[in-house]
Amino acid sequence: MTVRTPARPATPDPAPHWNPQRPAGMPSHRYRDAFARVDVPLTDRRWPSARLERAPLWVPVDLRDGNQALAEPMDPARKRRFFAMLAEVGYKEIEIGYPSASRTDFEGVREIVTGRVPGGVPDDVTLVVFTPAREDLVARTFASVAGATHPVVVHLYTATAPVWRDVVLRRGREELLAMVRASAEQIARLAGDDPRIRFEFSPEVFNQTEPDFALEVCDLVTTVWDASPDRPTILNLPATVEIATPNVYADQIEYMHRNVGRRDGVILSVHPHNDRGTGVACAELAVLAGAQRVEGCLFGNGERTGNVDLVTLALNLHAQGVDPCVDLRDLDRVRAVVEECNRIEVHPRHPYAGDLVHTAYSGTHQDAIRKGMARHAERARELGVDPAHAPWEVPYLPVDPADVGRGYDAVVRVNSQSGKGGIAYVMETEHGFVLPRRLQLHFARVVQEHADAHGGEVDPATLLALFEAAYRSGAPDDAPVLERSEHPRAGGGTVTYERRGSGAAERWCVRVEEAAAVLA
Repeated sequence: MTVRTPARPATPDPAPHWNPQRPAGMPSHRYRDAFARVDVPLTDRRWPSARLERAPLWVPVDLRDGNQALAEPMDPARKRRFFAMLAEVGYKEIEIGYPSASRTDFEGVREIVTGRVPGGVPDDVTLVVFTPAREDLVARTFASVAGATHPVVVHLYTATAPVWRDVVLRRGREELLAMVRASAEQIARLAGDDPRIRFEFSPEVFNQTEPDFALEVCDLVTTVWDASPDRPTILNLPATVEIATPNVYADQIEYMHRNVGRRDGVILSVHPHNDRGTGVACAELAVLAGAQRVEGCLFGNGERTGNVDLVTLALNLHAQGVDPCVDLRDLDRVRAVVEECNRIEVHPRHPYAGDLVHTAYSGTHQDAIRKGMARHAERARELGVDPAHAPWEVPYLPVDPADVGRGYDAVVRVNSQSGKGGIAYVMETEHGFVLPRRLQLHFARVVQEHADAHGGEVDPATLLALFEAAYRSGAPDDAPVLERSEHPRAGGGTVTYERRGSGAAERWCVRVEEAAAVLA
């Protein structure tokens, strides 16, 4: 294939001499800047100086929004298993379905509402059901939660952005307000005085809605539902299709936070999508801007590029010393349930949960990790605490893999990019050999030659085989020559390195005391 670079016009505003990039010829002129679409009247923003100090209320929407995005939606058994895992991990408000969407969805909601899930529904878990602003669908949604003994949130939504109003709904502002009012009043009538039923409203595509109209429609529903501190209304403000940098969304959330009516009776919620790849940043900045509740999916499943990833958000807090309020100490088990139920694998580079996220192949990274781990163990001894509770400051590892149920066996893996430090780390942790520096240097060359010749990873078993071949009696003449020395063997005993032979035939021989079977 031949790549042909198209002729390109000169850059309108000349770039610096060190930047050779030129216009690409792509039709970028077809799109509008987000600021041109949504002008947020906020000049004295406060969110940039705020800090994340506590976890918001997490609301997984995997069983509804995530389920809608699957090529093969979950059957009842998979939904039950997913729900049971969410409850076990510690999520306290869980969206369980879109009961008016299909008979399968209705029956799935009924199974959870009536407690037919493994372990039942915990007493402190609130169930959320989702409905469009349409009379028959609202009625069907209430039928799905009839007889519920747990708190239930009825989540009403309608699109409010200009393009959706004009193209999809074909309604003006006043017509849309009338439609929302009618559905909100119907929900209030059906709920009556039942304290277990609370209300949520989403102006879908909030992030592309004029701020004044978003405020007007939200104030309408909080008035109809008589939002109060005793029975707060959830106002959920979705970035349904992500179109702007995260700071724009933060401005929009802060504007609503500071201007919405009945603020003490409102739980401000966000529901970011990931079309620009910045869903996590949008959610974090939204919390800085006043959001108290975050809807998303575990590992980011959802339409198009997905919903915001609740696991990443929670562990980002953990990595900053903030309790995430969900228990992810067995992250691989959580991942296994999600993969089985969604039938979508989690990427090996996915933050925190991927198979390779704690792994270093680079020699410089490996050396820093090896030294960092040794210093961590030393510091724990100095403090007189278990290493699992000692302050964590290991280069290249933002969290201790053990915090999420991972071992250290995959932290350093060897290939052609690896150096002596990484190879020495694997030899020590996997096989118990503490290699002196000159032996590290020589053995690294042996491993490098093997990796260059064969490609791919060099697993611990292969490393041991290379070590045996290089340093048993009869090893190559260029093996390093050092005085006899003894080094501790991890797990007990010592490894003795000693000179054998003379002249050009001087060789290494390894003798493992108290572990002779390893190199018999």
